[in-house]
Amino acid sequence: MTGAGTIDRPHTHDPKKQVPTMNPSTREPAARRTPEHDSSGANTSRQNRNREMQLIPEALARAHMQQRLQEAESERRAMRLAAARRLQRRAERASLRARRALAMAVMQ
Repeated sequence: MTGAGTIDRPHTHDPKKQVPTMNPSTREPAARRTPEHDSSGANTSRQNRNREMQLIPEALARAHMQQRLQEAESERRAMRLAAARRLQRRAERASLRARRALAMAVMQ
């Protein structure tokens, strides 16, 4: 196709096949005049859909990063808990050694 046209309004030289112009007719009252062919809503929805489609990878990456951050935070919490338990066991063993040493000192 060599003419200037769009998918919504293809260009044609045949006057019978052309989309009627939006000039209001003089026979209709002003309140009843409506455009015969309005594709602005279709264009807007098509643009929104295209924009949403282009933003899908970004949204997926954001969700993936959020999931990774949550996993890392969970792993850090687990590591802190394990370290705290190790320190608690070490403190309990030190307390037991101190008690035994005190008991040995009292016995002599």
